[in-house]
Amino acid sequence: MTSFSMARRLSLAVLGLGSLVATSASAQTTKTASAQKGVGINIANIDPSVKPCEDFFHYASGNWLKNNAIPDAQSSWGAFNELIDRNQATLRTILTNAATNAAKAPKGSNNQKVGDFYASAMDSAAIDAAGLKYLKPHLDRIMAINSLADEQKFLADPKAHAGNVWLSSGVGQDEKISTQYAVYLNQGGLGLPDRDYYLKDDARSKAIRAAYRTYQVNMFKLLGDDQATAEKNADAVTRIETRLAKASKSRVDLRDPYANYNKMTVVQANAAFPNLALPTILKQQGLGAAKEVIVGQPDYLKEVSAAMQQEPIADQKQYLRWHLVSSVTPALPKAFGDEAFNFNKVLSGAKKQQPRWKRSLVATDRYLGEAFGQLYVDKAFSPAAKAKAKEMIENLRKAYAERIQATDWMSAATKKEALTKLNAFTVKIGYPDKWKDYSKLNVSRESYLNNLFAAQEWANDDEIKKFGKPIDRNEWGMTPPTVNAYYNPPMNEIVFPAGILQPPFYDPKADDAVNYGGIGAVIGHEMTHGFDDQGRQYDAKGNLRDWWTKEDADKFNAKADMVGKQYDAFTPLDSVHVNGKLTMGENLADLGGLTIAYQAFMKTPQAKAGQKIDGFTPEQRFFLGYAQIWRTNIRPEAVRQQVQTDPHSPGQFRTNGPLMNMPEFYKAFGCQDGNKMMRAQADRSKIW
Repeated sequence: MTSFSMARRLSLAVLGLGSLVATSASAQTTKTASAQKGVGINIANIDPSVKPCEDFFHYASGNWLKNNAIPDAQSSWGAFNELIDRNQATLRTILTNAATNAAKAPKGSNNQKVGDFYASAMDSAAIDAAGLKYLKPHLDRIMAINSLADEQKFLADPKAHAGNVWLSSGVGQDEKISTQYAVYLNQGGLGLPDRDYYLKDDARSKAIRAAYRTYQVNMFKLLGDDQATAEKNADAVTRIETRLAKASKSRVDLRDPYANYNKMTVVQANAAFPNLALPTILKQQGLGAAKEVIVGQPDYLKEVSAAMQQEPIADQKQYLRWHLVSSVTPALPKAFGDEAFNFNKVLSGAKKQQPRWKRSLVATDRYLGEAFGQLYVDKAFSPAAKAKAKEMIENLRKAYAERIQATDWMSAATKKEALTKLNAFTVKIGYPDKWKDYSKLNVSRESYLNNLFAAQEWANDDEIKKFGKPIDRNEWGMTPPTVNAYYNPPMNEIVFPAGILQPPFYDPKADDAVNYGGIGAVIGHEMTHGFDDQGRQYDAKGNLRDWWTKEDADKFNAKADMVGKQYDAFTPLDSVHVNGKLTMGENLADLGGLTIAYQAFMKTPQAKAGQKIDGFTPEQRFFLGYAQIWRTNIRPEAVRQQVQTDPHSPGQFRTNGPLMNMPEFYKAFGCQDGNKMMRAQADRSKIW
């Protein structure tokens, strides 16, 4: 609550595809060994013992899955991880050079700040030697709280630090008036990844809660508490968090943008949630001019207000203390980081902690993303790659327009609005046209913890200053090195950082089939988010507004429900099912994205020529290119966490799920009735 920084709703690409006819793909590989060789698809990844029409995920990547064990420091391993690893090798060189040369760089320059931030993060000896020296003043502030009024005053201070407490708040685009900024208040304040971890009674949830308590107790002991006090404090924190969890909406309920948009005047909100002291907080945060706030979950905020009044102040102080220390473990002595990792092992299944340089790199990207990003794009992203990506995006936009016009279930009025929205998409590629200004952020090598706090305060101030100003349409929600992409509904924009515009998603040496199956499907995925079950509720200007006829909306919902039921039936583990409602938007985007990318690819000279490469037709290479970007091995613990908390389906279903609805795939690989990949006509979903 002390920081008004709030992540916007971004629909991510990740971040996270019988009998065969006589000319089966596996047979072709052998028969045409001397034919034209291609790049972009590794034929050695294919497992010819699996029939493509039975399980395309394991056919396309089966040998890779067998030969690439998950590294001990990872909870999963796939094409994304391989690209991230390659990116990180480049980024490490940049950071090492920046750290070495920071003293020579002009003070206040990006090179100085990035270099000193990374160097302070890497200096584990200095961090251990400092102990709790730099954290103690912040802990002392919390322990000095003796009343609700004291706590309200503490929470109102923009320079107070307590981590993720009570609720999430921030300045963001008003989703119904996309030309202006608004203040948002949403649920938050939990230490576990999701409310259900507190509420479910299955063995897995109980084991996680037990590990969480051990983590809490050990951390309180590291702060100086004796065993009995540490246990008492851990129990107090968990009681408060469980109370908040019970009042929290589920992740599925959070997907309804209308239900999570409740505009109130500050006077009304203060009356409804009196113990939050909103007028005071807004004034202290520099938002005193705000007359309204948008409340995501009013019932949750009522419970927070009640808890702040009813819970003993001594226990609330431990809640604040816990969230402060657990939010900054990387900047504390090694014992704190070890306890955090011991708990993470239970959650993710990882066997080994990531090396310090990777953790420090991720932190530098998180806190100085665009300063760091400028150094990255200068070294790793060419203008040619940006031009090619733009060309593909426009090709997919044309293909999408054709699919919208050809739909047999959408009325002329809704088609017109849909085309207007499609043509209004803003496209961002590679990196921002205007970089963030970090001139007011001071970074030194003295203390990594102080650098983290300074960066948090800078980001908080940067966000708050937007209020009352025109919408900044140059702003990015991801940093340039990020291996991901997103669609932002209120901006009606699709964004592709430089990090993802590399093999296997995009390879300038590869044929169009591979690139359209890779980055083309990602582009189509982000476009489709503008028309998925959430994104379709925003108009061309980014306003949350119903622009569909009732009949068309009903037809869309029926089609979406069919996709939801398909994914409900997928079981990555014996008793674990994918949640078709939680993953609805991403599943629709995968299906739509692949459909649009295929349509665009069929217009290319390669598709028209029909020449085989490595024994595969252009159509087969397109689907192989798509499947191989989703190759992933994942630990059981990580699967369970993904299914419970992630809106993206596991990789095998992101491959097979869309393909099971595509007659183009059936035709490319000669699938026939009875094959597992071939759904019965009545069970197939076709939207675009």
